[in-house]
This record gives sequence, C-alpha cells and structure tokens, in this order.
Amino acid sequence: MVINGRTDLASELRRRLCDGSSVTELPGVRAREEQTEGFPVTTVEILDRRGEELLGKPRGTYITMELPSRLAERFGPAARTLAGLIRRCAGTLPRRILLAALGNPDITPDAIGSLAASHLLVTRHLKRQSPGDFAAFRSTALCRPGVLGTSGMESARQIRALCDSLRPELVIAIDALAGADLQMLCRSVQICNTGVAPGSGVGNSREALNEETLGVPTLAIGAPTVVDASAFSEDPALRGMFVTPRSIDSMVRSCARLIGCGLNLALHDGLTIEEMELLLD
Repeated sequence: MVINGRTDLASELRRRLCDGSSVTELPGVRAREEQTEGFPVTTVEILDRRGEELLGKPRGTYITMELPSRLAERFGPAARTLAGLIRRCAGTLPRRILLAALGNPDITPDAIGSLAASHLLVTRHLKRQSPGDFAAFRSTALCRPGVLGTSGMESARQIRALCDSLRPELVIAIDALAGADLQMLCRSVQICNTGVAPGSGVGNSREALNEETLGVPTLAIGAPTVVDASAFSEDPALRGMFVTPRSIDSMVRSCARLIGCGLNLALHDGLTIEEMELLLD
C-alpha cells in the first residue's frame, strides 16, 4: 500500500492510518473485514466528528468490495455479491429511484458512470405504460449530466432540478474514483451512503451530491481508475498528474458492466442475470 497521494476509498484511508503502527481502531471509526462469497469486503463506518476529521470524509457507511483479476470468470457471483452490498448500504430500498451516471464519457478513466449506464434497466416509463407487467420492478430513471466543462452546468444543479420534477425517494450516483494502490485500480468497488463530490479525488471538486444538496437520500458507487503520481515520487513536476494502467479501456468497461449489473440485481427483486441480459438486448 502506498502512503502518499489522494484516495477516495475509506478503506485505504483507514489502512493508511493503521499500517506500520500498533493502532487497530481509530477514534470515531468502526471497521469490519469479511469474506462474502469469496470476495474480500471491508466496511468502514465513520461515527462522529473525530472520525470525520481523521479520514476527511462525512460520517456514514463505506463498503469496499475487492474484485478478482479475472473478473469474467466470477462475474455472476461478483454481481450478486455487489447487489447484496448495495442493499446493505441502502438499508430499505424505496420504490422510486433516480440513477445519475457521472463523469466524462470521452475520457476513459472518467467514463465508468457513462459506461455503467448502458447496462442499467430504466423502468419508469415502462411502469407507467404497463404497470401490471412491471409491478415487480422498482421505478428507475436515468440521467447523464456530463461534466461542467462540456455542459456548462454543475451536475448537482441538473440532478437537483430532476429531483424537483421526478420526486425520487433515492438518488444513486455512479462515478470514477481515485485510489492509492495501483493493484486495486478497477479491482475494487466502493458503495457509500454519504453521496459524492465529483472530481474530489483528482483535486477538482465540484458541488457535492448528497442529501443536503439534493433533498433526497443519496448513495454513491464507484471504482478507482487513477492513482495520484505523487504517490511514487516527491518531484514537484508530478503534482496534479495521475497514473492509469495501459489496459484501462478494458478494465473500465468490465468494472462498469459489473456496477450496472449489480445495481439491476439490487433494485429489481427476483431478477436474474440471464433475464437482465434479455431485457437489455
């Protein structure tokens, strides 16, 4: 584990503070590590202001699932495990949900949200047209707000306007993250119930998406795709530069598909991967 550089993962922040010392528990932080269907899962709960100050994140629950290097070989179990963790983090899932696919689809490391969107089942219009046929499905709507540089608008403002119009009971934001460990890029997924500040991992924070700004409970789900170059060198010329693997294109696509499928399984009770793929064709 590298010890420098930014990271959006609460599990890495906690490990950074604990590694190399006798500290196993941090004030205001509760953590649990487990194996779920063979996948390592770390849950970090930030309980109070002490925990917020230590980890630099708002209080709430952060769940990180680690993925195998050959995800395709265990895709089904991974998607089902991720679905269970999404439900665990959300508590009781409501019936009306707005999905927000964040990021810039033209920049591969920032395209997880956009790519995941192509794997999501959108049902709001179907439930209105054929309520009986889609009674078992939750009502889901999808937005892709883009980034400030291409839209001229903050993502948070666009999503807030949609919340005012559609009245969802939950927003789920999907976004790329920054990590601190090259080995974990696109090999871990974090779910949290505190929302997200788009771009914060690369020092380009935009207006946060959370219950306070949107007026709706907000989950965030994402995967690390870049590492701060300052993690490898103290050369000032590297400040503000980020590293990503040569195979990032295939890695991001695979991880985005997992996030999309995991969300579908979590949100639509009784759905199987085979049924989901038929509906998406």
